[in-house]
Amino acid sequence: MTSTTIDFSPFFARPEFEQWHSVFKSALDERVDFKRHGDLAGWLDIVNSLPDLSSESQLLKQDTVTFGSKNSISLEQRQRLHEGLFALKPWRKGPYQIFDTFIDTEWRSDWKWQRVSPHLNSLNGRRVLDIGCGTGYHCWRMLGDGADYVLGIDPSMRFMVQHLAIQKYAKNLNFDFLPIGIEDMPSEMPLFDTVFSMGVLYHRRNPINHIVELSKLTKPGGEVVLETLIIDEIEGGILTPDDRYAQMRNVWSITTVDKTIELMRESGLKNARCVDQNVTSLDEQRSTEWMQFHSLKEFLDPQDISKTIEGYPAPKRGLFIADKA
Repeated sequence: MTSTTIDFSPFFARPEFEQWHSVFKSALDERVDFKRHGDLAGWLDIVNSLPDLSSESQLLKQDTVTFGSKNSISLEQRQRLHEGLFALKPWRKGPYQIFDTFIDTEWRSDWKWQRVSPHLNSLNGRRVLDIGCGTGYHCWRMLGDGADYVLGIDPSMRFMVQHLAIQKYAKNLNFDFLPIGIEDMPSEMPLFDTVFSMGVLYHRRNPINHIVELSKLTKPGGEVVLETLIIDEIEGGILTPDDRYAQMRNVWSITTVDKTIELMRESGLKNARCVDQNVTSLDEQRSTEWMQFHSLKEFLDPQDISKTIEGYPAPKRGLFIADKA
């Protein structure tokens, strides 16, 4: 990998995606644009400068996803590793331990996985798709829980580069990351046993269209896992923020539990149910050394943290699961 190329050949070597190669190649050509993403070449230079190390110790079933042993790295390698990973900040989804470097991410993504994993069908031997995967933290946890293969997609170039830094040590051919959005995926590709969409629905202008897209990527008999912002009560079941929600510009719709289940049913999914509700705490999403910008604390009303700074109910998240007939 040079500073102006990214190797997607492991993904294209997988036979199950062969008939859709042209769709994926077109999407990647459009998304991976070094002129449009002016920092991309520099980020790849950082990844290439990370020390070459063997991470025989890999822990994917624990809360801190870990690659490499603290004691198998020299002082000079430790410094280069820490400086390189730190230069790729902000790190938003984790946590990770890469040899002796602990990446304390903005989100305690392990807390979400603790809420999600008890409700899933077994991931053993499953082919899984994670839409909006971030750096891929939950993808690693899916592999740790027995998934045979995970495809993670996220259009963020920074997330992709952070994933490449981790894969430099993981070298795991059972996990591919593509820097694309769900709108770039083939419209009909029912290949996946489990499809995850966590933290995406409220960013879509038309929520039912997104759920239909999830269904079309799921095998008959498979499972759709949807995690999204919810609101307790509102006329019509959908809150459409006037401008921003918790300082986010691109929040188009926040649904009630009943409305979300209704949309899943209307999309053709079966047995739709809400299995968890959780108010996001200031300990789950916060600023850290590795993400030094404003976080949830600054997005809430300082006089009443049950409301956002705009006056809407503070972030509450629901977890929904449904079956593909």
